[in-house]
Amino acid sequence: MTGMSANENRPMTVSEKIFSKASGSPVKAGDFVLANIDLAMTHDITGPLAVKGFYEIMKDREEKKVWDPTKIVIVFDHQVPADSINATANHIMLREFAEEQGILNYDVYEGVCHQVLPEKGHVLPGDLIVGSDSHTCAYGALGAFSTGIGSTDMAAVFATGKLWFRVPETFRFEVEGSLPERVYSKDLILHLIGDVGVEGVRYMAAEFGGSTIRSLSIPERMTMSNMAIEMGGKAGIIEADEVTADYLKERILYYEFDPYWKSDEGAEYVGVRHYDVSDLEPQVACPHNVDNVKPVTEVEGTKLDQIFVGSCTNGRFEDIKIMADIMGDEPVAKGVRLIVVPASRTEYIKLLKAGYIEKLINAGAIVEFPCCGPCMGGSFGLLGAGEVGLATSNRNFKGREGSPESFVYLSSPATAGASALTGEITDPRKV
Repeated sequence: MTGMSANENRPMTVSEKIFSKASGSPVKAGDFVLANIDLAMTHDITGPLAVKGFYEIMKDREEKKVWDPTKIVIVFDHQVPADSINATANHIMLREFAEEQGILNYDVYEGVCHQVLPEKGHVLPGDLIVGSDSHTCAYGALGAFSTGIGSTDMAAVFATGKLWFRVPETFRFEVEGSLPERVYSKDLILHLIGDVGVEGVRYMAAEFGGSTIRSLSIPERMTMSNMAIEMGGKAGIIEADEVTADYLKERILYYEFDPYWKSDEGAEYVGVRHYDVSDLEPQVACPHNVDNVKPVTEVEGTKLDQIFVGSCTNGRFEDIKIMADIMGDEPVAKGVRLIVVPASRTEYIKLLKAGYIEKLINAGAIVEFPCCGPCMGGSFGLLGAGEVGLATSNRNFKGREGSPESFVYLSSPATAGASALTGEITDPRKV
């Protein structure tokens, strides 16, 4: 949908344009708006509470129907296959709700929500998307304003299709230069988080732009937008361009790219930071905060018990290929557990057909079917007391991936692959 014609004399950020469309009139940062939601997503952890809240809202109405079943998607990904009796009860409840309401439900075999929705064509530039998961900001990689909300807010969305927002200010990250060899978008986003801190863009739209960002593929952009929440962002948005259009044309029939969904020249930002990444080193986030970021050369040699490659941040075909290619035909280092979890069934099959699944298993890796397991310290892959893990996921809080007495470092798939060969954190440029 092309943007608003009113107030066209005032340059707008892409986020302001999206909220103008969603509220039906021109808005600016700081305005409070009741916005129409284009897409709502919930999953098997947060969904049950949203469903209970929905029925509470609708208890006095004769017809208890969601506002628009075609604009709601349920994904089973966190506790899949069900790892407890409580999980089975949640799954049953959500399946029944989806059937009753006519809602699309991606069951346990499909993959992680933040990979599944874009790859299935549910995300479009200019959309306002909410999900009852903090990393819903990942969809901003396609030019949508996408943000996480609580389950009770989701209940209200189910009932009305609307939600109150304060239109956020925008903080612009202008990134120039070519990423050096074996330095990737994960290293870049860790560097930015380390620079501004975990509250650096609190309740702002983190807008990523510049020649470096424009050169990134959609999978690389997803990594960037996914972690905007780790700097406090309400959303992490990358302006749609021809790269976005090419990705969407593979998924959506008759898709026509609308160049409107960009920030105008002269749009007002609360802050702008400029970066040249030509000399950027591989980055590692150290325990127990995502903004505790250091160049890999400062933490080389840290002994590891486990390496996890996957998650909605870095579980795509391209990520796992990077790791596997660095490992070559060498085995996983003795004493290290390498757990690999592709982000979706589609990505898993691509890896399978390309021979990477067999290659990794032969090297000593454990390859699991798509889910959120190790990332959330869920059904498998937990770290024990005193153990040290390296992960390509998005959070390293105390107890995030197992025991509160364990230690989690975050890195790119390249660093993970190099480290899998040595059993310690290793600079991928040296392998």
